Amino acid sequence: MANAYVGFGQVRHSRSRPKKHQFGYSSYFLFLPMRHIEHLDNKCLSVNRFSGLSFYDRDHGEPGRSLAVSSLDWFESVLEKQGIQGVDGEVWLHCFPRVWGYTFKPVSFWYGYSKHGDLKVILVEVNNTFGQRHCYLIESPKLGREYCIEKVFHVSPFIQTSGDYKFRFMFSKEMNQKDLEGQKALVRIDYYDSDGLLLKTSVSGTLEKINSLSRRKALWGYFWLTLGVILRIHVQALTLWFKGTKFHKSPPLPSEFISIMK
Repeated sequence: MANAYVGFGQVRHSRSRPKKHQFGYSSYFLFLPMRHIEHLDNKCLSVNRFSGLSFYDRDHGEPGRSLAVSSLDWFESVLEKQGIQGVDGEVWLHCFPRVWGYTFKPVSFWYGYSKHGDLKVILVEVNNTFGQRHCYLIESPKLGREYCIEKVFHVSPFIQTSGDYKFRFMFSKEMNQKDLEGQKALVRIDYYDSDGLLLKTSVSGTLEKINSLSRRKALWGYFWLTLGVILRIHVQALTLWFKGTKFHKSPPLPSEFISIMK
């Protein structure tokens, strides 16, 4: 039986222009085996129902789809549409949880594996504070390697919708092991505009099995997780505004919901 995990770590941001601005805070995320999500024998994580710590299918995938279509079904439909084959092993989802029914997921990461343990695809879901979502897909990725893809989705009003993202995904040990307890996960997202590196972001954490102890640690050690994320976003926005950072209006959404990098 596959296990679900919670990763305790940090989120960090560093901006270099027009004035240096950086911050970091402790946080946690879920790391879920999506092919087994409905069959987890775990009372400490609720699936599609209200709880202190829960996961909802409707928080992922293309907005407006039928709720009868699970997020895993949506993910597999994306693979089929893009002609990506061999994702017949586990599909892991690194995402923020719903906490007492509330959620904001700035970014989530889907990792699709073959039954032999080979990483076949990574899908990055990005949400902004306007309730919009866009995905970036990387085919045949290698952990530790840097991947560059054009930015086409408006996220922050203080960053223009142009330039490039550089993604890097790292784990401390092989993902084909049955027990990921103690696994360290790190994702780096660097943003480059026409003048060079502007923003460095990272999400990291050490995985622990979701049980009564780790659930209690998450809910009471990080009580204001979701509201704290939203509050920090707005506080940082005000800070950038006071520093004189240029404001960019939201452009139209990209014509395609998924950007592909092969």
